[in-house]
Amino acid sequence: MSRLLVAIVGRPNVGKSTLFNRIVGARDAIVDDKPGVTRDRHYSETEWAGKPFVLIDTGGYIPDAKDEIDTAVKEQARIAIEEADIVLFVVDGKAGLMAEDEEIAQVLREAGKKVLLIVNKIDNDRKVPNAAEFYRLGLGEPVPVSALMGMRVGDMLDSATTQIQQVAAPAEDTRLKIAILGRPNVGKSSLANALLGKDRNIVSSVPGTTRDPVDSILRYHGEELVLIDTAGLRKRSKIVESVEFYSVVRAIKAIERCDVAVVLLDAQAGLHDQDIRIIELAMQRKRATMLVVNKWDLVEKDERTAGLMTTALKEKLRIYDFVPIMFVSALTKQRVPKILELVKSVNDEQNLRVPTSRLNELLGVDIQYFPPRSRSGKELKINYVTQVRVKPPVFTFFCNFPELIEDNYKRYLENSIRKHFPFTGVPIVLSFKAKS
Repeated sequence: MSRLLVAIVGRPNVGKSTLFNRIVGARDAIVDDKPGVTRDRHYSETEWAGKPFVLIDTGGYIPDAKDEIDTAVKEQARIAIEEADIVLFVVDGKAGLMAEDEEIAQVLREAGKKVLLIVNKIDNDRKVPNAAEFYRLGLGEPVPVSALMGMRVGDMLDSATTQIQQVAAPAEDTRLKIAILGRPNVGKSSLANALLGKDRNIVSSVPGTTRDPVDSILRYHGEELVLIDTAGLRKRSKIVESVEFYSVVRAIKAIERCDVAVVLLDAQAGLHDQDIRIIELAMQRKRATMLVVNKWDLVEKDERTAGLMTTALKEKLRIYDFVPIMFVSALTKQRVPKILELVKSVNDEQNLRVPTSRLNELLGVDIQYFPPRSRSGKELKINYVTQVRVKPPVFTFFCNFPELIEDNYKRYLENSIRKHFPFTGVPIVLSFKAKS
């Protein structure tokens, strides 16, 4: 299940970004006394009391916005309201109830979202009664807080996470889910259409045509697969359209609810830092990943071209060089059917369980050849290893001083596992525990 979205909205200068920073525990959003500083949505993955969610900060909502910038900010906030599971509506307890607050409240009522009314700038107990006038908004009990001082923010989060629990979880879908990811204009919708065998998604040469993930169902050898087409991901500095920033959040949610991430690359453009960042996003969420190089028909090539490009891509992928690579043309459908074969293979890899005896037999030799060393001078001994789960595969090493195992040796152990059991395209997790 993907993390729920919690959006912070309100008119300008009520303390939305200060509240955002307080919740995520960092000065992540720009805070300034001047209204309108936050123009683009800002998001962060966070949690409270073990409940994870994606928090979105929005620019000040101006109901009667006229100029171009204010209108764009209003559009951002509207999209955040539309897509959020829960809305934290922030008002200014020092300034009191404003006509703009009432207009925003009406927008929220029409949206039919779960709303928590937050009265900010209540920085001492004497001011708590000031929150009472906001009952007039008809959005339930006002929650007085001071985002700047941190007062009662914990109580607010308790209430908000209770709301999160009340959001109905969708029924578990056991079908294999595939997310198509990539920078704008690499051919994601064209690939989805080629896989589906029909024009299911709008295809355009204009970057950013796809704003939302679109789920489609395709059949593969009698099995139903779910295909998730997503909006293009690009660096935040290049995101200028108000709708596009939110598509990044939607794409991240698509990663979280997929089983296999297909990262699409433009053969002519090559591998960019942002492509690697997309792979990192998938790896951080422990999703099996494959790299598909599209527009292969546009590349002048001979019998060595694919091999040379594969080698070059592996070098750039570095620690992610276990990600499989294939070359296709969504336009001509060259090798497109092979994508699903690889998806199935990668999915099988992430569900592979290695017998403990076999694991210790093979890794024992590698550990004996290159034993762990500690800078503290203590002798480190790894007694045995076992796989404790799949999807992603998790391997637990039992040793005498688990806290002394260094990162470079962990990398050696991961490489050793992959040498014997490739886990192609699959992130693996290593844990270390003291031998009982």
